[in-house]
Amino acid sequence: MVDQARARKLADRIAQIVAEMLERRIKDPRLGFITVTEARLTGDLREAKVYYTVFGDATEREETAAALRSATGIIRSEVGRLTGLRHTPSLEFIADALPEDAQRIDELVAAVRERDEELARAREGAQWAGDPDPYKKPADDWSDDEDDDWDIADDEDE
Repeated sequence: MVDQARARKLADRIAQIVAEMLERRIKDPRLGFITVTEARLTGDLREAKVYYTVFGDATEREETAAALRSATGIIRSEVGRLTGLRHTPSLEFIADALPEDAQRIDELVAAVRERDEELARAREGAQWAGDPDPYKKPADDWSDDEDDDWDIADDEDE
């Protein structure tokens, strides 16, 4: 079993190597404005998944994915050379859905904020239904009246 801390360190190192390769050495014109977000290694250190995002429209994302597929061998050999592992992990590039998820979350938050503002506007002139204080309170003056009654009853017994 592989140490998880070692696997995380190697994954971070692989992400760094891939990012540097894409920035400096890979000169494919199809490669768009790409950012490597994360790399994950399997427990046996044989396979690495590299997550990336591309700034642009759908065609730029597809062209960048094609450029990454064609450059996988060069990037893998550089990863093997710089990490010094006995077996270089195979690389799989996966488009990260982070920007789309973040945009969806922003839309949901905006919708909830709009509903809250509608409720606040509807609440402005509203009043509570029923009495202002709906709770029953004990009578405070019963002790004076009943004390007098008990006193009369006590006087009759004597």
